Amino acid sequence: MGKIRNQTIWCSFESGTAPYLRDCSHRYPFVIDVQNITKRYGHHTAIDRVTFSVAKGEVLAFLGPNGAGKTTTMRILTCFMPATEGTARVAGFDCTEQPLEVKRQIGYLPETPPVYQELTVAEYLTFVGRLRGITGPKLSSALDQSIGRLELGSVRHRLIGNLSRGYRQRVGLAQALLHDPQVLILDEPTVGLDPKQIIEIRELIKSLAGSHSVILSTHILPEATAVCQRVVIINKGRIVAEDTPEQLSARLRHSEKISITLKTCPADCEMKLRAIPGVLNVLSGQTGGSFLIECELGRDLRDEIARVAVLNQWGLLELRTVSMTLEDVFLQLTRHEDHLSEPAETMVSMASTQRTDT
Repeated sequence: MGKIRNQTIWCSFESGTAPYLRDCSHRYPFVIDVQNITKRYGHHTAIDRVTFSVAKGEVLAFLGPNGAGKTTTMRILTCFMPATEGTARVAGFDCTEQPLEVKRQIGYLPETPPVYQELTVAEYLTFVGRLRGITGPKLSSALDQSIGRLELGSVRHRLIGNLSRGYRQRVGLAQALLHDPQVLILDEPTVGLDPKQIIEIRELIKSLAGSHSVILSTHILPEATAVCQRVVIINKGRIVAEDTPEQLSARLRHSEKISITLKTCPADCEMKLRAIPGVLNVLSGQTGGSFLIECELGRDLRDEIARVAVLNQWGLLELRTVSMTLEDVFLQLTRHEDHLSEPAETMVSMASTQRTDT
């Protein structure tokens, strides 16, 4: 039974194991479906009832501070370790019950590329291809395509150990793409790359949308904004938000913000701006003549602000809206969760102290 919410399709499934077929993704509306997975290490809960889904061809950003549970979730999805509770499916295959089939559907780039430095680029990718069951002309074709995609032709016959960190990162991404998987799981794929290479990798990830489902785990928030269609934010092992960056910004924004820069700024300038109907607050900027104007949510006061500036001959140099960035959203959500958890942690600490005293 499913429903649509904020342009995001949600669905729940009955428990059970999919038939052992080569590809049973057509039986499920999502290529990746994670339902209430929990991972405990003794008394420590690394992730708690994590639920999210990725549609076919979608690029999803998986964001969170250090220690939030990103890597644990990625390891469960790649069958590196099982969840304590809950279910995770990739292309319809259960990550616990059918790990080999799941691994056939996935291309994985961990934060540290899994490369053998004593092999050349071509030797390493050939080795990975054979592990993936690719042989003969298909292997040669896959090798050429992967090397071409990542622009590794100039270092094809060089030892990986002699390559720069950026090139080793490219080789790691090439091995993830080699078998043309349905799903790509990328953990910090642009680490170590120069600005030109970062742009190229981002363009490559965007080009994969539609033909591949991609989970991009990153702490570089502009990167998520640049390449991802939807964002999942995890904090302290729990999902705190899931939506498009635009929808998250809209839901958390409490006012409209407009930035203006004036050529001249008389003493009564700020007072006149505050007098405009719908203006909630006026804050002086770091440079003379600049102001940040907070307005009522849903009201566009740019025309009225411009009219007042022209009428008073202040010399309007700049007027623009200020959007809530993904970084703003991320910080607001994670700080809010941290604030909410403080009273509970204090109560636990007090209870522990009382037990010790008695």
